[in-house]
Amino acid sequence: MEQVILVDNTDNEIGVMEKMETHEKALLHRAFSVFIFNNKGEMLLQQRAFSKYHSGGLWTNSCCSHPRPNENTLAAAERRLFEELGFKTSLHKIFDFTYKAAFDNGLVEHEFDHVYYGLYNGPIEINEFEVCDVTYKNMDEIKFSMQEDPDKYTVWFQLAFPKVYDWFNNSTL
Repeated sequence: MEQVILVDNTDNEIGVMEKMETHEKALLHRAFSVFIFNNKGEMLLQQRAFSKYHSGGLWTNSCCSHPRPNENTLAAAERRLFEELGFKTSLHKIFDFTYKAAFDNGLVEHEFDHVYYGLYNGPIEINEFEVCDVTYKNMDEIKFSMQEDPDKYTVWFQLAFPKVYDWFNNSTL
């Protein structure tokens, strides 16, 4: 039974709860999103496995999940990146944000999301239980695609991408 960390509006831990119950009750919990870039400045997108409990088949950032109770958020992001995509790289915090989104299946994501970036140019070994496909795209191509067809992207990616886009255009990757 997978548990998530419940938090207040400033990310202070207030308890733990089983993951699905948390999503059924729409409780705020800690999460992370990872954005990986290659040496061409392209972002690695993943298409979520169609079997996921929500947002299956949608395109999103490189990796996202929840830290386990008593697990450091950065360590959780590094762990999950390896579990989903089969590689390790240094991750660095960019920002965090909170969002709440309801899904057709009655579940609600209400997350305090820690956003990290990393650089990687090597092979990718996808975990087919988590990921259907991956691709690198340049930032403007992603921005245009999201404007043309936003429904092919996850809700949290639609919220985080503009912030990452601004950060990327002001960074020295």
